[in-house]
Amino acid sequence: MTASAGENSVESKTTLAALAPLQAVLFDIDGTICDSDPLHHYAFREMLQEIGFNGGVPITEEFFIQHIAGKHNDDIAKFLFPDDIQRGLKFVDDKEAMFRRLASEQLKPVNGLYKVKKWIEDRGIKRAAVTNAPKANAELMISILGLSDFFEALIVGSECEHAKPHPEPYLKALEIINVSKDHTFVFEDSVSGIKAGVAAGMPVVGIATRNPEHLLMEAKPVFLIKDYEDPKLWAALEELDKK
Repeated sequence: MTASAGENSVESKTTLAALAPLQAVLFDIDGTICDSDPLHHYAFREMLQEIGFNGGVPITEEFFIQHIAGKHNDDIAKFLFPDDIQRGLKFVDDKEAMFRRLASEQLKPVNGLYKVKKWIEDRGIKRAAVTNAPKANAELMISILGLSDFFEALIVGSECEHAKPHPEPYLKALEIINVSKDHTFVFEDSVSGIKAGVAAGMPVVGIATRNPEHLLMEAKPVFLIKDYEDPKLWAALEELDKK
């Protein structure tokens, strides 16, 4: 853990405590409630290599993190196929079909997810999922994880005028479940997602499942956790309870 992440974690107690009474928690999906990035990376790597992208050299995890993870498919298509956007859009659609096949067999929750789910349910706190993923992916992942009845709303970037890192998807979530940004926080694992939550005026707890901590910290989360078992998270939630 970097010094800056450590320093921020101390602040977190007061930062999350200032939200009391807590009304809602908003969750990203990919990499936040499930460790799906390796499946996305695999699908992109295999399919891009098949068409000879990058001279047939497989894309690295660094390339995936920098250019693909957390971004909306329209932006990924433009980046990968700048001269043929239609081909890019078809490619990302085919890639998502491959991802859904992989997810059906291999998707796992992030550690401690069901513990934080119970904490939220026990307190009657509202919740929504906010994602840049295609709706079919989002619904499949939520279903595989047994969370279809947990989330009160699902907001997908393609149904907004702007996807993350724009704040619109998070602002839309607040509106749909009828809560105040002053009593809501966000769980996110990507730079674009953290930026979206921060721009929407909410504290964001960053989850360092795959993305490098120093990059996540640049997007200004209140603090970073490894997963939902992290003692920093539970110290912050206990502080909120006391309020």
